Amino acid sequence: MLTSGKTAQKTLKNRIKCSGIGLHSGAKVTMMLNPAAPDTGVVFRRIDLPGQPLVRARYDQVSDLRLCTTVSAGEGVAVGTVEHLMAAFAGLGVDNVVVEIDGPEVPVMDGSSAPFVFLIECADLIDQVAPRRYLKVLKPVEVREGQASAALLPADDFSLGFEIEFANPMIGRQVAEFRLAPGRFKADLARARTFGFVQEVEQMRAMGLARGGSLENAVVLGADRILNDDGLRYDDEFVRHKALDALGDLYLAGGPILGRYEGCRSGHALNNRLLQALFADKSAFAWTTYPKSRDLADFRMVDTHRSAELGTRIRAAAEAAL
Repeated sequence: MLTSGKTAQKTLKNRIKCSGIGLHSGAKVTMMLNPAAPDTGVVFRRIDLPGQPLVRARYDQVSDLRLCTTVSAGEGVAVGTVEHLMAAFAGLGVDNVVVEIDGPEVPVMDGSSAPFVFLIECADLIDQVAPRRYLKVLKPVEVREGQASAALLPADDFSLGFEIEFANPMIGRQVAEFRLAPGRFKADLARARTFGFVQEVEQMRAMGLARGGSLENAVVLGADRILNDDGLRYDDEFVRHKALDALGDLYLAGGPILGRYEGCRSGHALNNRLLQALFADKSAFAWTTYPKSRDLADFRMVDTHRSAELGTRIRAAAEAAL
């Protein structure tokens, strides 16, 4: 029996290519998105290396989490800064794709997922003759590090809550809540850019990071102002970008999640630890298909106010899960 519409796996209808600079490597990179067979998942192919080795975009292939998420298939065979591309795949419901890339890092483009959303829309999507598989959270799982935490809780659909707090007055404390709704990923989340602080640039470059960073691909903050001439794309662009990162990191689970994610000051490392903890407990998850009446391809912003009430509720839910 054929599957179709929202319950079927999806891939690209056409190939599509882009070029750009790696955020951390500073190297020029060309990337091609290719259609793939059902159950392929997201796979990178390093076409610049002998034998064109494959790297699977999975949580258990992650090798480096310093300011980005890097997946690897062994020494010298890695692809970095995959999270913005993975968020676009998650947000638009792309299940199967082979990403050919001629360098060690996904191009940063403008620092958001929006250019990748544009590419996917240009390539178009098609349903495949295979049911879409979802990772259903069966019991609460949480990881913590200092004041940071990340949790997955049982739910019948996907939702995401996130809270951040920075000393920089341009950010401060921001809280956001996301829920499912068709067509909203592109408008509400995809355009949120990565950000950094001007006083940390030299330190990051000494670590071999942010060599390709600029005002063209990141929001850069000084002590009391935003240095980008065009300002912010959203009033709360910072928390939205952290939520975008989390969505991309979570898609390394190998499929969309039926559950609620709650992050408080979380980042790539804690998000990966959360998936490691989930899969370490076989009673905490199950793979399943999803009712035809639901759609996990998109979600919308419900409330982006810097609400103390929402932040309290996020923390209370996480504590209740212990």
